[in-house]
Amino acid sequence: MDYKILYPGAFPIIEMQLQKGESIKAEADAMVAMSSTVDVMGSVHGGIMQGIARMLAGEKFFFQTLTANRGPGTVLLAPSIPGDIIDIKLDGTYNLIVQKDGFLAGTQDLQVSTKMQNLMQGFFSGEGFFVVKVSGYGKVFVNSYGGIHAINLDAGEEFIIDNHHLVAWPDYMDYKIERASSSWIHTFTSGEIAVCRFRGPGTVLIQTRNPGGFGNWIKKFIPGGRPGA
Repeated sequence: MDYKILYPGAFPIIEMQLQKGESIKAEADAMVAMSSTVDVMGSVHGGIMQGIARMLAGEKFFFQTLTANRGPGTVLLAPSIPGDIIDIKLDGTYNLIVQKDGFLAGTQDLQVSTKMQNLMQGFFSGEGFFVVKVSGYGKVFVNSYGGIHAINLDAGEEFIIDNHHLVAWPDYMDYKIERASSSWIHTFTSGEIAVCRFRGPGTVLIQTRNPGGFGNWIKKFIPGGRPGA
């Protein structure tokens, strides 16, 4: 499969060239356009329980599977939110953990499931009690709200990241959720409730914008709306 990420930045789209018999799995409603040689089918990848778990993680219940059944074909995929797309190659030696709404598509040999965080991680992270786990060998395409920035950590190096800006990280990285300040008063008055403390080695992908913050800003312009509602 050949592909290009077109118009990177706020409004990218993936152009994929599938050979006959090749498939790509994507989030429901990700398909923008496709060749007449390609068929699209909806499926509950991993069964009903995995579908329910994905909904709890903020993802959609169904996947799309797009297959070039009648010869080579082109598929165009795009996320529903404005932001960037990044491609990540998984070599089978680790799993990729992706925040809710972050998984866009993956090659046919990848497995996409959910991972339950512990109670305190889920409560403080703002990402719910589930995150998405992508495993296997192949390419995974992750989207963000805003641009994507990579934070590369050396062994033992720590970095603190606002939980709403997380996009993806390898599962071998050590991290914990904690309050932003040592004082609960400063934690709430600063507007930074929870942060994630990561320890290297590894690379954490973050997004340059906060979806929740944007939602609160939009509410100011909606009659009857109020920030934090």
